[in-house]
Amino acid sequence: MFPAEPPASGSGFRALMKNRPFLILWVGQIVSQVADKVFFILLIALLENYQTSLMGANSMRSAIMVAFTLPAIFFGSAAGIFVDRCPKKRIMVASDWIRALLILLLPILPKQFLVLLVITFLLSTVTQFFAPAEQAAIPLLVKRENLMTANALFTTTMMGSLIVGFSVGEPLLSLAGTWGGIYGQEFLVALLYLLAAGLSQLVKVVEAPIPIESIAVHPLQDLKEGFRYLWKKRLVRTAMVQLTILYSVFAALTVLAIELAKEIGLNEPGQFSFLLSAAGVGMVFGAGVLGHWGDRFHHKPLPLLGFLSMGFVLGVFTLTTNLWMGLGLSALLGLGASLIGVPMQTLIQASTPENMRGKVFGFQNNAVNIALSAPLAIAGPLTDQFGLRGVLLSMSIIVNIVGVWAWLSTRNVLEDVI
Repeated sequence: MFPAEPPASGSGFRALMKNRPFLILWVGQIVSQVADKVFFILLIALLENYQTSLMGANSMRSAIMVAFTLPAIFFGSAAGIFVDRCPKKRIMVASDWIRALLILLLPILPKQFLVLLVITFLLSTVTQFFAPAEQAAIPLLVKRENLMTANALFTTTMMGSLIVGFSVGEPLLSLAGTWGGIYGQEFLVALLYLLAAGLSQLVKVVEAPIPIESIAVHPLQDLKEGFRYLWKKRLVRTAMVQLTILYSVFAALTVLAIELAKEIGLNEPGQFSFLLSAAGVGMVFGAGVLGHWGDRFHHKPLPLLGFLSMGFVLGVFTLTTNLWMGLGLSALLGLGASLIGVPMQTLIQASTPENMRGKVFGFQNNAVNIALSAPLAIAGPLTDQFGLRGVLLSMSIIVNIVGVWAWLSTRNVLEDVI
């Protein structure tokens, strides 16, 4: 594991700001993340032009969501195998180019809903290759002692792009439609992906040569090797389980936030997003603290503190009717999430050898997307059956139990990662 350009000594954000290859990768991540969010908004807007007599408007939205989610479940692990067999930089550049070309096909192809579904499915499939390649590239650009800060920075910008991307997406698309004509919106999204591709092309990544014998191995055998690695590496497996549970909680809250917002006085449609934004702000703050002062948290049970904080918030939510208290609790929930997400992602990167990172991050991408999908399907029916407070209380108990288990499983290892 050798950085392409020796980063400055020390730790914290200041050291990363002097690491030019990492900075370019980071800016490229921001552009790519914003492009993803703007594309999602564009998809919903395009549905008006892609009507079908077989489905209603709500069914069409659901079908688009499914087309966007299925590739992560089907191809996440397979993409990880491909990433281990090819240069990471080439995969990132090619992924952005292909996504841009798929967007540019929309004005040319017939205005049929099936076409939109296929384009969405293909674009999401390509994204499954980009994500593990980007994660696997970070340890190649950053020294081990700066991995915590690098992951904190990526987490911060990921959450920031989630907030900013959905906020500025509609104005950007409206502006592009005004200035760029009838297809200005498609050109804008394609331009963002092309800009991300150009930035990825500028990143200097030094990778170990890929042995010919490893390429000759059958992909199915490669997949089995990845499973065996996760089975043997208890710490990596445990960290991945914790991340999966973390994303499951957030996915469930996405559904529950609508009812929860009404409990604290946010009655207007769409105002539930304030709760999610508050959680995003808390997560950004926590990631920033870990990124700047991460070296001071040796021997600290960060996952335990994170899960207990989230469990506490979920429990208190059952008693909350005040708006500002609700928003404050949501921010605390995001802060607790950062104490889990940043260290565990760092643990996976630092503990996984270079030739296994693609497979491991492919498995992680697969597990996380399943974790995001399953709660979306069951949170609503469970709330109808047991009520909002019953579901929140159950989640609080489960999260606290997981927190204790996480502490017992990862105790005394974070000092070797930070």
